[in-house]
Order: sequence, then C-alpha cells, then structure tokens
Amino acid sequence: MYHPLEKPFPCTSLCSFIIDSVGDGLFTVDRDWNIIFFSNSAGHITGVDPDKAVGRKCWEVFRTEGCAENCVLRACIDEDRKIANRIMMVERPDGVRIPVSVSAAPLKDQDGNVIGGVETFRDISCGPASKRADGQKGGQKDGQCTPEGFCSRDPNLEEILRILPQVAQSEATVLLLGESGTGKEYFAHAIHNLSSRREGPFVALNCGALPELLMESELFGYKAGAFTDARRDKPGRFQLAEGGTILLDEIGDLPLPLQGKILRVLQERVFEPLGGVAGVAADVRVIAATNRDLERMVAEGSFRQDLYYRLNVVRMTLPPLRERRGDIPLLIEHCLGRRRQVGNIDIQGLSPEAMRLLLAHRFPGNIRELENIIEYASILCTGGLIQVEHLPADVRACEHPSPDADRPPTMEDIRYQGAVQAVERNNGNRNAACRDLGISKDTLRRILNRGEPGQADDPLDVSNQAWT
Repeated sequence: MYHPLEKPFPCTSLCSFIIDSVGDGLFTVDRDWNIIFFSNSAGHITGVDPDKAVGRKCWEVFRTEGCAENCVLRACIDEDRKIANRIMMVERPDGVRIPVSVSAAPLKDQDGNVIGGVETFRDISCGPASKRADGQKGGQKDGQCTPEGFCSRDPNLEEILRILPQVAQSEATVLLLGESGTGKEYFAHAIHNLSSRREGPFVALNCGALPELLMESELFGYKAGAFTDARRDKPGRFQLAEGGTILLDEIGDLPLPLQGKILRVLQERVFEPLGGVAGVAADVRVIAATNRDLERMVAEGSFRQDLYYRLNVVRMTLPPLRERRGDIPLLIEHCLGRRRQVGNIDIQGLSPEAMRLLLAHRFPGNIRELENIIEYASILCTGGLIQVEHLPADVRACEHPSPDADRPPTMEDIRYQGAVQAVERNNGNRNAACRDLGISKDTLRRILNRGEPGQADDPLDVSNQAWT
C-alpha cells in the first residue's frame, strides 16, 4: 500500500513548485493526524515554518477554535467525502487570529483506500496575515480581539487600542469622535473599566434626547421646590456618577446655555442643582462623544470654543466600518462567538458568497448594523454556514446591479474607484493611499464618503493636493 511517509509523492519537485505558486495554503495529514506535507503558502498564512510543521499534529499547528468538534479533515476522512468553503478562525504563533476559508477532501492511495486527508485554506481577512511577523511594532496584536471586545487589523484603530490603557489610567477628559454605530460607547466603557475608577459607577446621558430644561435637571438634579411638582430633591447624572465616569453622548446636540454649565464643571469641578444655592463638588471623569463636526460648529458659533478645548484633551476618532473592511471577518467571528455563548446555535461561519456581500456592503450603520445583520442571519440559519438567503434584503440587493450600472462613469465615480483601489492596494492604510494618490487625508476622506449624509459637496482637485 502506498503511504506518503514511506516515499515522496510522484513528481515531488514539480508538484511543490505548482502548489507554492498559488496563494492558497495546502497541507496533508495521515490517519494519525501527523502533517506529512505543508506548503510554503500555508507557512506564510499560519506563520509556521513548513519544515517545523511536518511531523507535528495538525491541531498543534493551527490551534483552531472548536477543533475537536468541528474538524473538517476528520469529517472528510471518517465519512469519505469532500467539504468546501468552511469559514474558520486560525491562531498564529504570535497570537494573531485570522479567518480562513477551508476546503478538504480525503487522501486516497491508488486502490481507493483512505490514507489521510488534504486541506486547502485561504486567508479572507483582506489584510496582511503576517504583518506583525514582518516586524511592525505595537502593543495590540494585528487581527486580534482585545479583552475589551475590540477586533481590528486597521492601523489607525490599532494605534488607538495601543494607547487606550495609558489614556484610561489618566484623569484626562476624552473626546470620542465617529459616526453613529462605530462603537463610541463601547470605548467609553473600556476607558472606565481600565481606569482606577472602575469600581465606581458608569453613567451615560444622551445630550440631544431631552428639551433644555429637562436636560439641565437630568445633568445636575434639582432641589425640592425648584419648580412645580418638585416635592423632593432629585440627584442628577453628575451626582450619580460620583467617584466614577460620566459619558456625555451626542455632546454636539447640547444647547449653548448648558454648554457653559458643563464648562464650569470641567474647570471648577463644581455644579449647582436647579433651585440650589450652593455648589456641589463633582469627583467625576468626563468622556464626551459625538458624530458631529465640532470644529465646524465652533466656526459657525453653535458650539463654544472654550468648551471644545476643554473636551479635546485626548481625542480619539473611530473610523467607519467601510474604511476598515479588513476587520469585517474578525467582527463577524466575534459576533458569532458571543451568540454561541448566549444561545444554542450551531453556526460555523459564513459561506464565501455571504462573506463577499458583507465585504461589499457600505455599512451606513457601522458595527451596530453588522451586529444586527449577524443576529438576523443567526435566527434564520439553523446550522452550518450562513448563506446569502439568510442575510437581510438590503444586503442581498448588492447581488444585483443597480439601474445606473450601465451609465457612463462620472469623474466622481472614477475618483472614488481610484481611492478605493489605492486603499485596498495598501492593505487599508489610508496614509499610504494618500501618498500614492498625492492627496491630503481630508480629500481622501471626502472622496470615500461621497453621498454620505453631512458630507460637504466640494469640488475635488485630486491632482494638485499635497499629502499631509
């Protein structure tokens, strides 16, 4: 009986050359799960030297989640069948976790006897799998979910995650900027949980949710008799957050008169309840968040400049999901992992077609929208892989060309496609894309955000902009 361990494959050199010329990783195992062949591409994706992989058990190399229960090769060998396009997470030796699309088949001898298995896998993370291995420095490992629940391969967001512990340990006021759904409140919670105030309360208030008078009483509380029906003292959010952290969400919607009172709290650490005659000390750390352009509001006079500077001690701008598409597979796996913990679901991942649609989706609702999509699909999918038909209708609509698909491209279309290709060519690094295109970061942002609400409709001259 032919056995791969006893003698090399026929035409070994030619086979190895062909296998190593493609980007997909390939490896084979015998019936005892010993790796007997490991391609160079497999080594590049997994971060494991092929020479060191051969002879080891496959689970020692891949460290795949749920390996014992969901082993693709075991199902192929035991059931003598092929399996295609299974989405799984593989952990590299440096701790990086990457999503891969796996296909496998039983390995047979010339008599048809199953003597092992062969598996191919493709990195579907839309980013360089070995960036850390290539020498990039940083505290946050590429492509990994942090204990606080953040998953990213985006270099800009990784820098924020790197400094997050130091920022949290300080008492500095933090300003979180970003579109709705980018995770500003999650970051505020993380800052609180990593700080020395973690044992204290975390209190959040939407500054645009109530009329001015009610908002003032919510922020600072009131004394009995301050107004009709005020029969007893009521503490405000600043008092409830004593010794902890308060999140002033949507700070850009705060009326001007209240902006002055927030400024006093930041400057003097004192506030006055409605109807009160004495100031109350505020031992509270302030985090503010908004999806509005505060600098433009300052220029227009709708936001106080002195308050802006008081808030803007540490500024963190969270990029929208469409600018960090390489994070989508990581976030999907994170969402599915949480749903596996709280519910009895047997969902292994997404089919390549479903993943392709999500990678092409613009996500106006950002991470919050992605979480809702995965929850919706998990309800419809009874097990195995989430398919296209399990996705919401607006995501599935990307399968079909729009009515404008046949119209000639406009200059705006050409600029947008060029910008997208430059970002993809630089693995999501927008600064590098700016250098390639010879434009500024603001210009690139406007091009990528075309058609989004609130974006300026400026004429864009991409030929003469200098990179800054």
